[in-house]
Amino acid sequence: MLIIRPIRASDYDALYSIAVESGHGFTSLPVNEELLRSKIARAEASFTKQIDKPFDEGYLMVLEDTKTNEVVGTCGVEAAVGMQDAFYHYRLGTEVYHSSQISVRNEVETLTLCHDYTGAAEVCTLFLKDAYRKGNNGRMLSRSRFLLLAQHPQRFGETVIAEMRGVSDDHGDSPFYEWLQHHFLGIDFVEADYLSGLGKKAFMAEMMPRNPVYVCLLPKKAQKVIGEVHKNTKPALRLLQAEGFKFRNYVDIFDGGPTVECALSDIRSVKKSRLLTVSIGKMPHADQHFIFSNTSLADYRASAAKLLVSDEHDNVVLSPEIAAGLLVSDGEQIRVLAM
Repeated sequence: MLIIRPIRASDYDALYSIAVESGHGFTSLPVNEELLRSKIARAEASFTKQIDKPFDEGYLMVLEDTKTNEVVGTCGVEAAVGMQDAFYHYRLGTEVYHSSQISVRNEVETLTLCHDYTGAAEVCTLFLKDAYRKGNNGRMLSRSRFLLLAQHPQRFGETVIAEMRGVSDDHGDSPFYEWLQHHFLGIDFVEADYLSGLGKKAFMAEMMPRNPVYVCLLPKKAQKVIGEVHKNTKPALRLLQAEGFKFRNYVDIFDGGPTVECALSDIRSVKKSRLLTVSIGKMPHADQHFIFSNTSLADYRASAAKLLVSDEHDNVVLSPEIAAGLLVSDGEQIRVLAM
């Protein structure tokens, strides 16, 4: 059985392994022991924290194979970005130049450094090991975050974003970043991305161009990848687009990858999920796959299976094994969502 649960200190070795396997460009998991242990401690505190409104909490979860007790994936949600550290993006805009005297009108794309997503929630840190990239595993891992959002909306910003990994080569070099490195930062993409992941972002404010950048003046190969995703990230983007996430002309300041957004209440899985009361017993035959979670926070659990769910009834039968995996008892509620 595959179970999604909050990360804990004993998962450090597994998280480090995932950080190594995820490679360049996976900014949220740099290969750094101090930072990874800090992320785990922050998540443990966030899942038990009493809050009045979202601030800087981070809800990091892992996917565990209960047959082997192996952690095989991870996913997370940031409650409200930019509340402690500056959260930078480039906003794609247009400047219009027109002269009636010479009958010429030009529209020029610009990139402007901004903090427009401050306070938004962020779905992030989605990674699944190769051996488990099959069936509905990736979809379950991604959507488990939306069940958490649906059950505890008061803990998250009203807008939810996702930063998609931009185009880079096998060595981690980004064509978008090359011009920035040459003219402004002076350090390579891998180092800049790593420092950002560590939260050491002062160099951005000190060295990034303060005025709008004219896209037409960038090298052609840099222009070409603005708003494009890395080949390995395309499946994750398609999942988010199916949930209602849209590109609103914001891109990453290092690799030019798109940021997509959706109002929390408009996310498909948030709207379509429903609460059902559990009966524990022999599960009837069913053809439809569901992802489901308990209603807890500190003991959050999610999984997936075929369930018999009726629009006319507000109950569902779970086997003793699944109920135990979800930490639910007879008569308690779970949140369910059709795959």
